Amino acid sequence: MVRRARITPERAGLPSPSDRRRVVGLRRAEVAALAGISPGYYKRVERGVVGGISASVLAGLARALQLNDAERAYLADLVRGSSPSRLGHPAPPAHAVRPFVQELLAATSLPCCVLDDRLDVLAANDLARALYLPLYESADRPVNQARFTFYDAASRDYWSDWDAMADLAVSLLRGSSGRDPVDPGLAGLITELRAHSTDFRTRWAAYDVASDTAGVREINHPLVGHLTLETHSIPLPEDPGQRVLVHTPCPAAGATGQLALLASCGADLRAAGVPRPRGRHAPRGG
Repeated sequence: MVRRARITPERAGLPSPSDRRRVVGLRRAEVAALAGISPGYYKRVERGVVGGISASVLAGLARALQLNDAERAYLADLVRGSSPSRLGHPAPPAHAVRPFVQELLAATSLPCCVLDDRLDVLAANDLARALYLPLYESADRPVNQARFTFYDAASRDYWSDWDAMADLAVSLLRGSSGRDPVDPGLAGLITELRAHSTDFRTRWAAYDVASDTAGVREINHPLVGHLTLETHSIPLPEDPGQRVLVHTPCPAAGATGQLALLASCGADLRAAGVPRPRGRHAPRGG
């Protein structure tokens, strides 16, 4: 329903309607016609009755609803999740980071970390910890990027484009929920965020989906100021759900020198034995 409401007849290549429409976007019958299925079948699909749906029907729906790659994958995950063979959890998600990956992080001169499908930071090298300094001010471990974004008022200053980062966090969790709908930790996190954050709850209702954290990050760091970083995401196939995030500087924005300064600041803090601030930020109503 949410998706078809975003697509006008003109955008779908249909003739401009001459009558006054009572629905926003496409009607069910129009989506069904574009997908090559009956209106009754599409109505069942929209209600979540997707058991036994064929690949050709999925492709038709994705085409009719103009889904991107992440949204197509989410739709396929939902169908797989409805299969009786998927009623049991196939394997618990991995939360331990392999020693080899830990060594790789430590040997890298760029800020990098391991993120999972819940947006938990499972491991990070020293420069990534310095980069994520406001996230580590909470006593809770593992650090969670979604909780920081929606609960901690400092996130509004830390993320230069807070709305974009909030949208990304929700879209990633939506994609994760499709891939693993029976992960109790993920389900619990989403339930918690929906209960305590209006900003999260509103975005969750939009059903936007993302599958990758790659892109440009604009950060206002408390120690070195504004940083523009390119973020690269490297999946770890042996540990589904885990991926390495590597942040590289944008030379034109002067981020190379700022990362060097950040590395120096982090070393100074460690040498001085300055403890990280502790204490849980209470959930915000927004």
